[in-house]
Amino acid sequence: MATSKEKNNKASDPKILVDNVSKIFGSRIAVNNISFSINKGEVIGFLGPNGAGKSTTMRLLTSYYTQNSGDIYIDSINTKDSDIETRKKIGYLPESNPLYGEMLVKDYLKLIGDLRDLNKSDYKNNLANAIDETGIHEYYYSPINQLSKGYRQRVGLAQAILHQPEILILDEPTEGLDPNQRVTMRNLIKSLGEQRTIMLSTHVLQEVETTCSRIILINKGKLIAEGTIEDILESQNKNQSVEIEIIGENVESKLKSIAGIKDIKLIDNDKLKKFNISLEDGADPRKDIFNKAIQENWIIMNMNKTSPRLEDVFKFLTIGEDSPAQ
Repeated sequence: MATSKEKNNKASDPKILVDNVSKIFGSRIAVNNISFSINKGEVIGFLGPNGAGKSTTMRLLTSYYTQNSGDIYIDSINTKDSDIETRKKIGYLPESNPLYGEMLVKDYLKLIGDLRDLNKSDYKNNLANAIDETGIHEYYYSPINQLSKGYRQRVGLAQAILHQPEILILDEPTEGLDPNQRVTMRNLIKSLGEQRTIMLSTHVLQEVETTCSRIILINKGKLIAEGTIEDILESQNKNQSVEIEIIGENVESKLKSIAGIKDIKLIDNDKLKKFNISLEDGADPRKDIFNKAIQENWIIMNMNKTSPRLEDVFKFLTIGEDSPAQ
C-alpha cells in the first residue's frame, strides 16, 4: 500500500479508497475485511440485505465510526490521520435524516452553515446553489414538520451539499417515499451526480438500474460482487434459460439430447407446449434447437433466451439459492 504522501502525488487516485477495512462491535463482525474504490464522477449503488453492513460502512467513510483495521482514504487523505479534513469533503444524508421539525427550513440550513463554519459570503452563495439544486424554494420559510416526506428528504440533501462537497454519501434517500416521490428523488440524485461522486445505498433496485454506473454488493459484512450491472448479470450466465413455445411430438425427450441443456420443465401441456429450458454455464443451444425442430417437423411459435434480472441476481448472491427465479 502506498503512503499517504505518495497517494497525494497521484492525480488519478479514486475519491474513495477502502483498503481491507473491518469493524467489530463486541463479538459481532459488522464489516469484514472489505476493499473497494470509487472514482471521481461515479454514482455507485451500495447494495445488500438488512444487516449486511451498508450503514456501518457509510459511517466508517464519514468518520462517524473508526475501523478496527484497514485504511480509508477520502480524496487521497487517510481518515485516521485527518478525519476533520476528510469530513469536510463529504456530504452525508443518513437513513434517519435527523431534522429539527420545529425549525424553519431557512433556520435549519443556517444552523448547518454555522456548524460547517461557512463564512457569510460562502454561505450566501452555497445556500442559493443548494436551494436551486434541491428545488426547495417554495418551502424555504416553512416549518420542517409541515413538509411532506419527499421535501424533508430534499432539505436533508440541501444540508448535505451546503458546503459544496465533491462526495455525497446517501443512505436510503428514498426510504418511505411514495412512487411519485421516488421518481422525483431519483432524478434529483442523477442531477446531483453530474458534478459529484455519489455512493447510494438503497433497497430499490430500479433506482440502481436507472441511476448508478456501478454496483458494490455486500452480505454479512463481506464484499461479494462488484462491477457494472452488465458485468454482474453476465457473471450469472449459469442462471440463463430458454423459454420456448412449440407444436410437436416427443419434444421434451428429444430436446434432452442437445448439448448445453441442463434441465427442461413443461409449463403448459396444451397442443402448443411451453417449456422452460435451463442451460449449462455459458451455453446457447438455440441454433441446435431450431435444427432439431426442422428435423422433427416441429413448429416453433416462440423462442426466447432469458437472463436473470438484477433482483434475481441479488437474491441468488445474498440468499444463496441454487438458482434465481426466471
